[in-house]
Amino acid sequence: MPYDAPRPPSGGPGAAFFDVDNTLMRGASIYHFARGLASRDLFTTRDLLRFAWGQTVFRVTGAEQPDHINAAREAALAFVAGHDVSDLVTLCEEIYDDSMADRIWEGTRRLVQRHLDAGQPVWLVTATPVELAQIIRRRLGLTGALGTEAESVDGVYTGRLNGDLLHGPAKAVAVRALARKEGWDLTACSAYSDSSNDLPLLSLVGDPHAVNPDGDLRRYARAHAWPVHDFRRHRKALKVAVPAAVAGAVAGGMAVRALRRRRA
Repeated sequence: MPYDAPRPPSGGPGAAFFDVDNTLMRGASIYHFARGLASRDLFTTRDLLRFAWGQTVFRVTGAEQPDHINAAREAALAFVAGHDVSDLVTLCEEIYDDSMADRIWEGTRRLVQRHLDAGQPVWLVTATPVELAQIIRRRLGLTGALGTEAESVDGVYTGRLNGDLLHGPAKAVAVRALARKEGWDLTACSAYSDSSNDLPLLSLVGDPHAVNPDGDLRRYARAHAWPVHDFRRHRKALKVAVPAAVAGAVAGGMAVRALRRRRA
């Protein structure tokens, strides 16, 4: 099979699993959510700048960094603590429609549709909050969504997680449990991701795909003859622009320090 050529969905009792950040959607969904909160005066400039640094690294390198993921998780948990679940869901819906819907990769949407047309269930599997993942799932007409779950008591967030962040090996554990529950044959399932962090999930299924892959995943996919789909435009221009992007991130860091001195 030629490199980059799409593989037709396998028949049989299988499903397709899609990561969200940089696989289905350009950039990190938690950053877009934070930016939406900031535009509604619900997030501070300092918080947004911290998210922006992680987003810059993500866009330039295509790689998820554990410290950025942890910072995003802690900031999100601190924000939701004490808020009603229903209020956050309403915010998620507004922010998705305002600033996320037009960031869905059209190429990945086509891959999703091929599985739906073949009658296969399509699930999102993402570290993003499950409330946001469910909204994306509903908007795109998908079957289900697995995401990171924040703990709530009597409809109010506690600021803690239910379990761990759904990231890396945890995705493979969750998908294996879901496949067992639904009676799916994992060798007949497909999975799509951009990140080498998701190799445990990709290696679990019979039909793994790399989408907009980071360098490590691209090399692994080539070595194992996995299909690779790259929907990013102007990748060369992006690489040339790395110094400018880094300079912008440094400027963001300087702005954060300036804010700290002002507040002190």
